[in-house]
Amino acid sequence: MLLAINANNTNTKFAVFDGERIVGEWRQHTTALRTGDEHAVWLFQLMAIEKIDPASITATIIGSVVPQATFNLRRLCTRYFNSEPMVLGEPGMNYGIEVKGAGAGADRICNTVGAGVMFPQQPMIVVDFGTATTFDVVDEQGAYCGGVIAPGINLSIEALVNATALLPRIVVERPKQVIGTNTVACMHSGVFWGYVGLIEGIVARIKAEFGRPMKVISTGGLAPVFDGSTGGVIEQVIPDITMRGLFEIWRRNGGRL
Repeated sequence: MLLAINANNTNTKFAVFDGERIVGEWRQHTTALRTGDEHAVWLFQLMAIEKIDPASITATIIGSVVPQATFNLRRLCTRYFNSEPMVLGEPGMNYGIEVKGAGAGADRICNTVGAGVMFPQQPMIVVDFGTATTFDVVDEQGAYCGGVIAPGINLSIEALVNATALLPRIVVERPKQVIGTNTVACMHSGVFWGYVGLIEGIVARIKAEFGRPMKVISTGGLAPVFDGSTGGVIEQVIPDITMRGLFEIWRRNGGRL
């Protein structure tokens, strides 16, 4: 089995693949302070719940945009799974796609690879609701063409709360109506419908600039919150597309179970 780890700025996701099938999937808050031993204690308990034997893990791969956390994740793999992990971004890594431009993080590369595998020969926009809200553009050849980075929803809420004296912290949810009748309802409307407008507007501009039809999918922790609220702009929510991309990168670099 393969243990795939995707470390983002807010959460780190762990997935166990049995062949191409995900048999276990978990999240934890990302922190550079958590040791490899602490990762193991937490992960082994969750594996036990799913009846996954840690000894069955024979390979590991890490995609990380938090370099400070990568050391302890690598330590988890080498000590507790007796596996030297593939780490995205290391010299000689083969993504199997063209990356146009510079600075694409591991998560965006994985989204691109996952999209190309799941929807071959189809131009796409992958909207990822993470710490940042990103829009990744994938062409017919599966190449990463660039995209857009906007502040994430929870990041925007934190900025709003921290910069004001009386506005409370809220959770993201779809309001029953646009016009709020109290402070919290007004905030819900502004955050939710503001991001719907951002999604619709940016997708429309990307499509106009790209110049041909594109499929639009979403992923990330808050993607289900916006499902069905964008007037059909987002066609499908695919929660595990990043992990699928990570698996495919592992396979393209000689990974075998």
